[in-house]
Amino acid sequence: MDRAQIKNIIEAMLFVSDKPLFLSEIKSVLEGPDANEIKDVIAELAGEYERQTSALRIKEIAGGYQIVTDPVLAPWLKKLYKTAGADRLSGPSLETLAIIAYKQPTTKPEIEAIRGVNVDGVLKTLVEKNLVKILGRRDTVGCPIIYGTTQEFLQYFGLNSLSELPRLEEFNFTEKDIELPEHFQKEEETQNELSEPPQENRQT
Repeated sequence: MDRAQIKNIIEAMLFVSDKPLFLSEIKSVLEGPDANEIKDVIAELAGEYERQTSALRIKEIAGGYQIVTDPVLAPWLKKLYKTAGADRLSGPSLETLAIIAYKQPTTKPEIEAIRGVNVDGVLKTLVEKNLVKILGRRDTVGCPIIYGTTQEFLQYFGLNSLSELPRLEEFNFTEKDIELPEHFQKEEETQNELSEPPQENRQT
């Protein structure tokens, strides 16, 4: 199998896939080229797309590779999604998701303290869409469930890792908007103190 054929196969795989493809997945299909050669071919393809001023780009997302549209075309695609995007997130869902993304790991009481409203329904929706997952329980009074984002969250927003999260200002939020209210922090500190086991007095 020559390099041109390898390039065509990889391009076709990226084109038909509805999710980022990992190197291991591509390698298992090709059954020949090693990971370094595959990465070189993908980089070569990505360079060709950019030089040809194509509407498409190859981007590393959530640890894999995917063909995406050029960001400069976003204004026109947003118009399309307004008429055809049935799976778009609602305002409350986006607000809750932003709090989880930037504050994770976080709990439902913390999210509700920030938003000022009940988030049961919104959290259920985000978990069902697999954008948010349960990470465990916090070791405090009531043992509240801890939430964080998923790999699908990274794919949904075209991110390779959480370090690529945009500045809050791009969502019309500020750091102050996602801060816990002072009274909630004090209540939590008090609960933590009450939940700590009493220390035994030791005589020397």
